[in-house]
Amino acid sequence: MFELHSQLAQDTVTIGDFPLCRLLLINDNNYPWFILVPRRSQIKEIYELEECDQRQLLKESSHLSRVLVSIFQADKLNVAALGNMVPQLHIHHIVRYQDDQAWPKPVWGLFPSQAYTERSLQEVCGNVAALLTDFTPDSNGALAPRVC
Repeated sequence: MFELHSQLAQDTVTIGDFPLCRLLLINDNNYPWFILVPRRSQIKEIYELEECDQRQLLKESSHLSRVLVSIFQADKLNVAALGNMVPQLHIHHIVRYQDDQAWPKPVWGLFPSQAYTERSLQEVCGNVAALLTDFTPDSNGALAPRVC
């Protein structure tokens, strides 16, 4: 049974579910920073997913990437699956700008996180969720169709 790692649960806000992944927003207003977590138990690496789930992960990540670059007018989008601190498979999607405070370095640990205000959190989540529904939600409220 899928259970979100406690560190991810502590650091994020849930935006919604794709057919495979849960979409989270890191509660750090320094960067628009999103995470996809496949809702599969005991998975640490992409290769451990079934082939069909691997394709679905790529579809969901690519769709999310297009939406984020469009909404935030990103100079660069960093997409990575690291898992050094949180072993559960999760894919970071971090919007970067040439004038952000960490550019061109990685964002991890350089500056203290700044939590979103309730209003800005609702705005970011609402804007992203609205564009992710370009795909017709299924009866379970999933944001995109399965590829397999």
